[in-house]
Amino acid sequence: MRTQLLQMTLVAGCLLLNTVSADEAAIKTLQSTTGTTGAGDARAAAQQIVAEGSDSLLPLLDGFADATPLGANWLRSVFETVAAAELKSERELPAETFIAFVRDTSNDPDARRLAYEWLLKQDAELEAELIPDLLQDPNAAFRRDAVQMLIEQAEDAESEKATELYRQAMRGAVHDDQVKKIAAALKEAGEPVDLQQHFGFLPTWKIIGPFDNKEMKGFAVAYPPESEIAPDATYDGQLGEVSWQDISTDDDYGSVSIRDQIENYKGSLMYATASFTSTSDREVQLRLGTPNAWKLWVNGELVFEREEYHRGTQMDQYIVPVSFRNGSNVIMLKVCQNEQEESWAQDYKFQLRVSDASGAAILSAEKG
Repeated sequence: MRTQLLQMTLVAGCLLLNTVSADEAAIKTLQSTTGTTGAGDARAAAQQIVAEGSDSLLPLLDGFADATPLGANWLRSVFETVAAAELKSERELPAETFIAFVRDTSNDPDARRLAYEWLLKQDAELEAELIPDLLQDPNAAFRRDAVQMLIEQAEDAESEKATELYRQAMRGAVHDDQVKKIAAALKEAGEPVDLQQHFGFLPTWKIIGPFDNKEMKGFAVAYPPESEIAPDATYDGQLGEVSWQDISTDDDYGSVSIRDQIENYKGSLMYATASFTSTSDREVQLRLGTPNAWKLWVNGELVFEREEYHRGTQMDQYIVPVSFRNGSNVIMLKVCQNEQEESWAQDYKFQLRVSDASGAAILSAEKG
C-alpha cells in the first residue's frame, strides 16, 4: 500500500499544488519580514494563517523560496503551529503532498526538511522509504541521513557486502565525522581513500611575500598582487625583493602551512593564488579555514574579508558563495599574520575547498 502511495505522490502532489491556497498577502507579509518594525504585521498575518488550518501548510512551505532569513523563521513557526494543531486534533497531515514536496529538489532545502520532519511525526516508517533515494540530495541533512543508514547497514553486513556499502556511503558523505568513519573502514579493507579529492581541497598554490603587516596595518594596504597577478613579476617586500613561488600540501585536509614551508614571518602577510577550471557558468561555495586575517578574491573581485587573528580554525570555518565562469577562474587569498608571541598564535596557514551548497566537492576540470 505504501509503495502505491509513493508512486502516486507526484500526480497527487501536482493536483494539490493547484487547489490548495492560503491568503497570499499574509504569506507575503511573513516572507518579507526583516526586523522588529515588522513584527506587528507578522503576528497579525500569522494569526490569520493559523486560522485557516491545514490549507495553509503547503503555501507556507512554498513561501520559503522567496523569504528573508527572519521571514523563514516566521514561516517555520506558523507551519509548526498549524501542523501541531492538526496532529493534536488527530487529523492527518497531507502525506502525498508532503512527500511530493520533499522529493522535488527544486524546492527550498529548509522547507523540504521541515515537511519531512513532520511527515515522520505522523508516520515514522516513511524514513526507510524516503531516505535511501536522497544520498546525492542538495540538502546536507538528507545526505547525512542516507549515509548514516548505509553505515549502519555496513556494520551489520559481511565483509565484502560491507565494503560495497561503505563505498556507496562515501559517494554521498559530506560531513567530516561520517567521512572519517567510512574512510577508516575502507582503509581497513585495503581500499585507498583520497580525502583531498573527496572534499575538493585545493592543494597546489603560488604564493608571494612577505609584505609588511606590522601593527596589523597591512590588511588595508593594497599591495601589487591586488591589482595584478603577474607570474614573473617581482616586488619590494617586507624583507627585500619577493616573487611568486610554488607551494603545495599533501595534508588530507588541504592545510597549507606558511610557517612550515616558508617561514613564520611575524607582522607579515602573504598572497596565495590558485586556478580552477569550471565546465560551465555556475554558483559554487569556497569553504575556507584559517586562524589568520584574510581577504578573498575571485577573478579579480573581492568577495569577502575577515580581519580577525588567532580565534581558532576548523574545516569550513567560512563559507563564501561565489560565481564561477566557464573556463579558468583565479582564486586569490591574502593571509595576514600579526606579531603575537604566544605559542597558540604561531599558526600561519589556510585550507580552501570548492563545493556545492550541500558541501559535496566540485573538482577542477584541470589539475594545477
